[in-house]
Amino acid sequence: MLEYLKNIDTQLLLFINGHHNSFWDAVMWQLSSKLFWVPFYVILLAYLIYKYKKHSWILILSIVLVVVLADQVSSHLIKHLVERLRPTHEPALNGMVHILKNYRGGSFGFVSSHAANSFGLATFLSLLFKNRTFTLFVFVWATSIAYSRIYLGVHYPGDVLGGIAVGILISCLIFWILTMIIQIKPDSIQFKKNADN
Repeated sequence: MLEYLKNIDTQLLLFINGHHNSFWDAVMWQLSSKLFWVPFYVILLAYLIYKYKKHSWILILSIVLVVVLADQVSSHLIKHLVERLRPTHEPALNGMVHILKNYRGGSFGFVSSHAANSFGLATFLSLLFKNRTFTLFVFVWATSIAYSRIYLGVHYPGDVLGGIAVGILISCLIFWILTMIIQIKPDSIQFKKNADN
């Protein structure tokens, strides 16, 4: 059964990675770049500060915690426990994977930290803002990043799905802990204990 699933994973990777052209190469390269999204993060930070004023620090701290935990669990725990080679490092796929700009990533790929980080952030923000339009946008954003990792050949679809699960679980846990401390209202935050005076 495991071999069957691994075969499906490999075939799906080769299908997605094999349908490439110069336009989508450029798009997926940018989507996968962390620096490309800096303006989005700056706008998000500014909005949180504008909306929640002096209490925005606890939300920003929670977001940082989500991303750091998702990254550390995926990159420094699961990857080294599972030790599944990335497609770009798999000898059996040598010459079969389209590699862009000689980018191969680290040796191990399960789970995808890009997927864990982006879906962790997307889930947390959707729970925080509870806005359908924004939720749709932020999950399309996270999905585009996750898909770019398969397109670039540095992750199997299974790596990405694993990363998505890690990100969602961590963000839900952090958000649950946060709601034990504060009450989030549409335009304000109120601490449940030792309220800020």
